[in-house]
Amino acid sequence: MADNKEILFSDFPPVATQDWMDKIMTDLKGADFEKKLVWRTNEGFKVKPFYRREDLEGLATTEALPGQFPYLRGNKKDHNTWWIRQDIRVEDPAAANAKALDLLGKGVDSLGFRLKAKDLHPDYLRTLLKDICCDRIELNFSTCQGHTVELAEMLVEYFQEKGYDPKRLVGSVNFDPLSKLLEKGKDTTRLLAQAKRLVEVLAAYPKFRCIAVNAVDLNNAGAYIYQELGYALAWGNEYLNLLVEAGVPAALAAKKIKFNLGISSNYFMEVAKFRAARMLWADIVKQYQPRCPRTDCPNTAPDGTCLCACKMNVHAVTSTFNMTLFDAHVNLLRSQTEAMSAAIAGVDSMTVAPFDTVYETPNDFSERIARNQQLLLKEEVHLDRIVDPAGGSYYIENLTVAIARQAWDLFLKTEDEGGFLQSAVAGSIQATVNASNKARHEAVSKRKEILLGTNQYPNFNEMADGKSPVVAACGCGGGHHDACEKPFDKLVADRAASDFEALRLQTERSGKRPKAFMLTIGNLAMRQARAQFSCNFLACAGYQVIDNLGFKSVEEGVEAAVKAGADIVVLCSSDDEYAEYAVPAFQALDGRAMFIVAGAPACMDDLKAAGIENFIHVRCNVLDTLKAYNEKLGL
Repeated sequence: MADNKEILFSDFPPVATQDWMDKIMTDLKGADFEKKLVWRTNEGFKVKPFYRREDLEGLATTEALPGQFPYLRGNKKDHNTWWIRQDIRVEDPAAANAKALDLLGKGVDSLGFRLKAKDLHPDYLRTLLKDICCDRIELNFSTCQGHTVELAEMLVEYFQEKGYDPKRLVGSVNFDPLSKLLEKGKDTTRLLAQAKRLVEVLAAYPKFRCIAVNAVDLNNAGAYIYQELGYALAWGNEYLNLLVEAGVPAALAAKKIKFNLGISSNYFMEVAKFRAARMLWADIVKQYQPRCPRTDCPNTAPDGTCLCACKMNVHAVTSTFNMTLFDAHVNLLRSQTEAMSAAIAGVDSMTVAPFDTVYETPNDFSERIARNQQLLLKEEVHLDRIVDPAGGSYYIENLTVAIARQAWDLFLKTEDEGGFLQSAVAGSIQATVNASNKARHEAVSKRKEILLGTNQYPNFNEMADGKSPVVAACGCGGGHHDACEKPFDKLVADRAASDFEALRLQTERSGKRPKAFMLTIGNLAMRQARAQFSCNFLACAGYQVIDNLGFKSVEEGVEAAVKAGADIVVLCSSDDEYAEYAVPAFQALDGRAMFIVAGAPACMDDLKAAGIENFIHVRCNVLDTLKAYNEKLGL
């Protein structure tokens, strides 16, 4: 086999990097290489159009091995499996139990229960967990932050009652007061004192984590990848330091922390993010010099450092920031690529959000599809069998290092400000992420960031039919913990599509759906291209678009538009021909409909002088333009 490989490779002579560059420059025909082919990421670094073996020189990441510190290539060395998780909001424990048992027979092996604090009772848990083999699956629980210790104590009591071996139970309790501070602006800092007690309650359960870093909230608020990772590290370090200062051994404290991270649609960057996350967190934990309580542990450093404590436990959740209400089945494409990037990166567990979660309570169909998206990656793609398949990729290894550097810089900056808690109280974290949210909304409004079916290529005939965005609610049932003396700044969690959705819903709910008529004339290629562009542009506001094959004269086109009852007439032709057609078409229409010219011709100033006000082109802010049109149309 080796000889065959050598013969095969001998048929392809080596090509130097400069040869590739020379070929690229020839194809660019004098265009600027940096502007055309180098990607300037939101993370603050540049990505080259191609990478070669020499780009790996000096990268320590390539020396890492799966299952070994600093775990860049994963915590596991012989497989890449992960828990498939589905969450259940518990209204009735018996009904939730029945649903849980049903899910366990359909491929789910990790359950997340969202409990109301007012319902907590030993009998409540017995009903909820009846007939569930708790030592065969992963169990996760969340409730009002002020009642998390109480919940943990009940769970321990239940596990002891059933005779479970503590070492075989895997799961988590979601205690993260800082997430409420960021998400709701509530002063939950007084609850931090309960962290030590919570860890002590679950100390005998080595695989049951209880301190959560819910950086998925940052992802859903529109944070850039390096921001989510940098702040997640500072967030985790805040809790780790808090526990150690309270007297909890560093090894125990680290093993009780669980990271809940989001997954955006930036496929390769997300693969790199999770790899970088494990590496950076391992380095942070090691600085605390955690001591292994076992004398026979094979994963102990020569200096006695517990390397197992340095493993980052990651639960990945597909993003809701880029999910849409219109053309919602496109959400399946987004979440599938997100799930694939997290699986390749080697996460410990994963939740895929159902495609309809942003506008209604997911039904049986959407939940089944979400489960099957993960099952497909295991049963059909076999991603659970290969450890770190991205390892050694010139591109991903360089992305991993670049993201790690940016995230680490943000981590150090946050520490210099006094740590995550102080930065959150001061509002600097919220301000930074909210600025990113605003920037990304601006990018969506200008189509610099594409949301298929929303700001580009919308479904022309789709109607909302009563759908409206879901407003997030706490649902923990705690009540009294919502009161606070000092409200803090909070994250803005508006989805990227929210502005376009509001515009389109405004159009639909007005009771009048404007008709946009394409007056196509002149150069065949240009009129077709501009008609397509204009149809996509105006349909983003929910307008009815009427395309045409072409007219012999502007008068014929205007007559057809008026006959069709058009509210908008879009002149579609070439730049050169607008000087001939635009003014006559505008005058023939005579105010009977809004008149738009598709493009930004050189004669634009002359056309404006003739009274033509409206132009649509690639440099337009699509959202602002459509808002203005809605206002002119009286919607």
